[in-house]
Amino acid sequence: MPFEVYIHVPFCLRRCGYCDFNTYTAVDLGAGASRGNYANKVIREMELMREWQDAHGIDEPPASTVFFGGGTPTILSADDLVAMLDAIRRIWGLAPGAEITTEANPDTVNEYTINRLAEGGFTRVSFGMQSAVPHVLDTLDRTHTPENVEAGVRAADKAGLRSSVDLIYGAPGESLDDWRTSVETAIGLGVNHISAYALTVEPTTKMGRRIAAGTLPKPDDDDEAAKYEIADDLFSKAGLEWYEVSNWARPGYESRHNLGYWRNVDWAGFGPGAHSHYNAHAESTGVPGMNALRAWDIAHPRMWATTINEGRVPWGGSEEIAPDENLEELIMLGLRIREGLDLNRINQAIASAAGADSNGSSRLNPIDPSRLGTMVDEGLVTLTQGSGDAGAAGVRVVPTRKGRLLNDAVIERFFELAGI
Repeated sequence: MPFEVYIHVPFCLRRCGYCDFNTYTAVDLGAGASRGNYANKVIREMELMREWQDAHGIDEPPASTVFFGGGTPTILSADDLVAMLDAIRRIWGLAPGAEITTEANPDTVNEYTINRLAEGGFTRVSFGMQSAVPHVLDTLDRTHTPENVEAGVRAADKAGLRSSVDLIYGAPGESLDDWRTSVETAIGLGVNHISAYALTVEPTTKMGRRIAAGTLPKPDDDDEAAKYEIADDLFSKAGLEWYEVSNWARPGYESRHNLGYWRNVDWAGFGPGAHSHYNAHAESTGVPGMNALRAWDIAHPRMWATTINEGRVPWGGSEEIAPDENLEELIMLGLRIREGLDLNRINQAIASAAGADSNGSSRLNPIDPSRLGTMVDEGLVTLTQGSGDAGAAGVRVVPTRKGRLLNDAVIERFFELAGI
């Protein structure tokens, strides 16, 4: 079972109008949670977390992936990012060939930064491109230019780092031609991985308030579906294959860290608001009471740092993931990825949830491939057969493009079949 590490950096130069992430523009947020001291606080949290793991009999293998997200991780110095990576290497170790990624705002990196990250062990940079069209970038409150993105990618190429770019579609005022320009520009960078996310409008953001007031148009579902199809067609033509609903890559260049989330592995999260996840495969252990655990750090940096100063793991809360909740998560995650939903694992999870039913009976039903015929006929999913002789053994359920566009509905249909 792989083990992953996520580090949240909550600092930004400015808050984008569509963003509702746990981010802050202040340089110093109190109790030692400042840009200049942040790496030291995260490293101390790692040490406290390792003590907690040891005390609870959790012995994770060396980290197979590390991901720095935000916020803007590259608002910190490259030396600070490398120091946190070195701490992971010291405390847990890094697996051979570990994937080490940082997100980067194109405004906050230069050739020196990229080279220092490469020297320190980073293998990958994910650039927040969002769009290649100036008026769309303005609507999104992004300050970088397409030229900044290209300069960052070229510096990463020169340093031997893999590059990915993130795009957002559905911004108010973005035409189909605007979106096509952004996709073609991203492809033209020669990167081997591109993410494309539909804009999510949160009511508490600047953009959400403007849309509510009628000064910006609300994103349209049909427009976003058309843009998804444009992206999928152009990426596929360029040799980038979808491997998750919002992610495309050349074979072998998938984000291993993000695949870990979708495969429901163990990970430890550090930094304000970061989540952790343990006993990911509890459904298959057969150990009574061995439920998966989800925990989350205190969201505000000052309170997060204060708790670390007191020598305590800075969790704001935690919860056991009951077998039926774990089943729901396995289905939701598995139906987002190209490798598909493993029916054998789902049926193990169904058996585990049924066995945990205090009433001695369960509404849950094992999923035989024959029960998926209607969804196959409707073009929502396909079934692939791996190893195994009969029944669900070796069968995976893979969403089609139609199924990706209607992913929420596909998940609900699967819930109904399982009796959830």
